[in-house]
Amino acid sequence: MSNELIRLKDCFMAFDDQVVLNSINLYIKDREFLTLLGPSGCGKTTTLRIIGGFQKPTSGSVFFDGVRINDVPPHKRRINTVFQKYALFSHMNVFENVAFGLRIAKLPKAEIKRRVTETLKLVNLPGFEKRSVNSLSGGQQQRIAIARAIVNRPQVLLLDEPLGALDLKLRKEMQIELKKIQQQVGITFVYVTHDQEEALTMSDTIVVMNQGNIQQIGTPTDIYNEPKNAFVASFIGESNIIDGIMNEDYMVTFAGHTFRCLDSGFAQNELVDVVVRPEDLHICAPEEGHIRGVVESIVFKGVHYEMIVRTPAFPFLVQSTLHRAVGQEIGLSLTPDDIHIMRKPKQKDAQAAPLPDAQAADA
Repeated sequence: MSNELIRLKDCFMAFDDQVVLNSINLYIKDREFLTLLGPSGCGKTTTLRIIGGFQKPTSGSVFFDGVRINDVPPHKRRINTVFQKYALFSHMNVFENVAFGLRIAKLPKAEIKRRVTETLKLVNLPGFEKRSVNSLSGGQQQRIAIARAIVNRPQVLLLDEPLGALDLKLRKEMQIELKKIQQQVGITFVYVTHDQEEALTMSDTIVVMNQGNIQQIGTPTDIYNEPKNAFVASFIGESNIIDGIMNEDYMVTFAGHTFRCLDSGFAQNELVDVVVRPEDLHICAPEEGHIRGVVESIVFKGVHYEMIVRTPAFPFLVQSTLHRAVGQEIGLSLTPDDIHIMRKPKQKDAQAAPLPDAQAADA
């Protein structure tokens, strides 16, 4: 198991009267690929800047390898940063761009050449030493920016939405490349993005943020399959979020039906949010489904069809490889594993009577 490398303890940040970080606590392990994920203004870039030393928290502490570093300037931290704007030196060729930090450190010429050559191989750009950076594609420039950052052998690399300027195809390719580079160099990557696919593709750990608060920390699988609240469920992928009532442990009522589920620990008849992923709704004959509905719209997405299925209680988003015509009545079935129960944010203790005429479904 990797050791803890960075810890943020009760980090609070405010600009004038606006709270940007609300006393967050977070630790990052050595050699971990951790992603700070959330919408614009959620505090993820501020968190990154505090780790890098570009901003000081209003209160709270930042620790690196057990040592408090609040007052340590950026250039004295064993941390480098790659920004969305790569800030390459246009008057220098590729070699000189990558070698810049090494020359500042006054390393011997032979050592500089060896390190630059090794690093360009690592980012899959060997032989580019004499090329002008202005002649490179966006993806190649991004690799040079990463090479310039890792050639100095930092313990941590901070990446602030570095793929944002790339087109979709190149962005997907670079997601795989970045993960490969991180594994090869064996250093900690802290990555900031608002793109859920990037986070799910590359990360060991995802930190979901909103309005200056950490909503959930977990592996990509945990974040996607077991969201802690409605915000995480709606921000990570697509979800059907339905009002429900937890009748008792492992039994929930929603959309006019009662289902078995895998959740417990709720108050009897507690109001809850029920999350069902679109791909977990299984299409069947109307008489075989737990829920009946009519296909209201259908769009082909390449690998599946995306349908809105109108039911008396809720318009479900359904993703399936099965095609059904608009206007056709279908059934939707669910297994206990397809149903995820979450407490409502401000109604943890709210209770309600069971829904009338609920049809029990031993899913």
